[in-house]
Amino acid sequence: MILSRMSKPKSALSRFADLRRSRRSGSGNLIAGLLAVVSLAAIVHILVVLTIPQNATHSAYSNAARFGPDRAFNLLPDVVPGAEPLPGLDPAMKHALCRYQLDDGPVLFTASIPVPFWSMGLFNTRGDTIYSLNNRTAGSETLSMLVLTTEQLSILRENPPENLDELIVIETEDTEGFALLRAYVPHPSEAKLVGKALQAASCGALG
Repeated sequence: MILSRMSKPKSALSRFADLRRSRRSGSGNLIAGLLAVVSLAAIVHILVVLTIPQNATHSAYSNAARFGPDRAFNLLPDVVPGAEPLPGLDPAMKHALCRYQLDDGPVLFTASIPVPFWSMGLFNTRGDTIYSLNNRTAGSETLSMLVLTTEQLSILRENPPENLDELIVIETEDTEGFALLRAYVPHPSEAKLVGKALQAASCGALG
């Protein structure tokens, strides 16, 4: 007769130790998994933060061409939530945009906008602000600004125009950029008038 060898049943203490080891192993795997997810999320977040400014600024200069020709102020569509012509525009304002290249010569900006508040900003292709002003800092409802390179300014001084002293002269080494002209609309009934004033603004050659 062959007698089978029966294993001794584990004690309660032994079963408890096995259970603790099993739980520790499961908890370790869970923690490792959570750390991996958190690390991946952090990397993705950093990449998004680093790429958004470049994409947004590149889009502003590149998309400017679709609103009209260069060296002219082109009236932008009204700002509607979810359908903004460009990011970060104020729905209380009307906007006009002019894209320019200084390789074609200096750019003269002129405008007369009879509203309580208007402003204009110059930006390079990276979206960095070159210069900005408004009717309060300018002390006038009219805008007269000349943008040019250092070399162009040196040439201009040899034979300056008569009204050079009346112009706001902005010297820059960024040969490409765009100007964003904004005007506050005090009342919806004045929106058409403000739009016409922006369209009448000039962004062209000197003289």
